Amino acid sequence: MTIEYATPYRTRSLIPPEPGKPYFIEKGQGDRAHLFGDLFTVYAGGEQTENTFNFFTCEGPKGDIIPAHSHPDTYEVFYVTQGAVRLFVEDLEGEQYEKLLSPGDFGFVPKNCPHAYRMERHHTQIVGVAAGPGGTFERFFENLGTPTDELTLPARPFVPEGSKFATVPAEYDVRFLPGHEWRTGG
Repeated sequence: MTIEYATPYRTRSLIPPEPGKPYFIEKGQGDRAHLFGDLFTVYAGGEQTENTFNFFTCEGPKGDIIPAHSHPDTYEVFYVTQGAVRLFVEDLEGEQYEKLLSPGDFGFVPKNCPHAYRMERHHTQIVGVAAGPGGTFERFFENLGTPTDELTLPARPFVPEGSKFATVPAEYDVRFLPGHEWRTGG
């Protein structure tokens, strides 16, 4: 028996829309969205955790760096399960760090720290968890990107219109940093 819950973001979901209900999701069957060349799959979010944390995966091909951004109230972790990801982070004093993460490697980004990443190998997957006093941001992916029922990467990258970058961030604790430069050499 399959139970399909509706959330405010989609007409069909396997994730219950309220906290306090145990549930199970098979691999890849969370709420999915295409953004840029990547597939984001949310397994748990603010609705299920009373806005204490989220849990999602990001899968993608080798590609361009995603735009620099920060989360004023959210801490974020990157755990690589396959492929490789180059993580760029700037601390609150302006010192920049760059690290190539391979399967089993972990990266931590404190709140307010500018960061970006680039998939360095095809078939890369990141497990992400974010938490903070301001809530969670996982619904950002489908609101900036496009919800999908597909289990695969987008056939063509989904690049949002420029104006959308200004409207979505305030609601989802994401602040884009246009023109931010990485001086780490990567």
